[in-house]
Amino acid sequence: MRWLLGIREPAPSSGAGAHRAFRVAVVISALRCTITYVAIPVLIPLLSLAGWIAGPVGLALCALAAVNGVVSVRRFWRADHAQRWTYTAFIVVVFVILTISTWTEASRLVAAL
Repeated sequence: MRWLLGIREPAPSSGAGAHRAFRVAVVISALRCTITYVAIPVLIPLLSLAGWIAGPVGLALCALAAVNGVVSVRRFWRADHAQRWTYTAFIVVVFVILTISTWTEASRLVAAL
């Protein structure tokens, strides 16, 4: 797994960075979900711009969440964290959800054109 993530050697001293990256990933995910599933469905129809704004915003948030997920899983592996396999499985589930969300947002954007 370290080879796949591009990590040459574990650095146990980076454990604090792994936890910080995890917290940031959770906050970004919460922000993405709040914007995607609360703000956009409520505010955008009021502005009659649903197709033009919701798609690009959703795609950008998915991309940000994916990048942050990769960074955080790399930190867990670099730190040789005891729960690195559990977190890796969690990130795989998150990536499946992000893939579905990206597909949905791209379809919404194409439909709006």
